[in-house]
Amino acid sequence: MSSSPLLADLIDALRCLPGVGAKTAQRMAFHVLDRDRAGARRLAERLNAAVERIGNCTRCRTFSEQAVCALCASATRERSLLCVVETPVDQLAIEQATGYRGQYFVLLGRLSPLDGLGPKELGLDQLAQRLAEGEVQELIVATNPTVEGEATAHMLSQLARTAGVRASRLAHGVPLGGELEFIDRGTLAHAFGGRQAL
Repeated sequence: MSSSPLLADLIDALRCLPGVGAKTAQRMAFHVLDRDRAGARRLAERLNAAVERIGNCTRCRTFSEQAVCALCASATRERSLLCVVETPVDQLAIEQATGYRGQYFVLLGRLSPLDGLGPKELGLDQLAQRLAEGEVQELIVATNPTVEGEATAHMLSQLARTAGVRASRLAHGVPLGGELEFIDRGTLAHAFGGRQAL
């Protein structure tokens, strides 16, 4: 128990970060107060600025300081390709790891009725309007291979079919460099079922 209510509040506030429990939050709080007050001020300023000025792109829903993000506004991106991802982090991963030059749509989640995430919360009405514009020729479904991700992928493929747009799904299965004996049964079964001709 801390003798300072403000310190206790700081520790509690730091616990909102993913993977940060009580001990880690306590270590962080003591570190910034004891060794890096300038860093703490800079962090507080940046957090405040980000929370105040970063919103969502009106076209793809990713994080953006502008109404339309730089990727959506870019004339060099291929407008006939639209990749649907669950989160802005997934979008960043694809941008950094691939040569993909199309556009994105960020769901900001996946279908999860227990968490109150349905088609409306994922912006599927906005996505349907975008597909109806006729510019998109292929919808690339890049949701995670979880139960919720697969249900979301199924709904996205139906949405594409209704709009007359070709839908494709990211391949998943045996990782590059992986050994079959160490791969879990579900991944191996999925990879075996999705095998391709050579």
